[in-house]
Amino acid sequence: MKSCLTIRLAIVLVLASLTLRVSLAPSALAQGCAMCYQNASATGAQGSQALRHGILILLFPTLTVFSGIFGLMYRRRNVAR
Repeated sequence: MKSCLTIRLAIVLVLASLTLRVSLAPSALAQGCAMCYQNASATGAQGSQALRHGILILLFPTLTVFSGIFGLMYRRRNVAR
């Protein structure tokens, strides 16, 4: 019982540290690539708006798949192997 709790705590700590590491990475801010930054800034207001819409459009399928997988895991959490 205690070893299971220790393993879960270790997994949570590793995932939290990886999440923190990725969120604080300079390249994660999408300004690490000079060419990408120049192209995005040169498009003007309409291009910036299109880029924002594209990011949102690509976000929805990813979140749907992510939520679906975790929903299945939650529903089947007590199924015997």
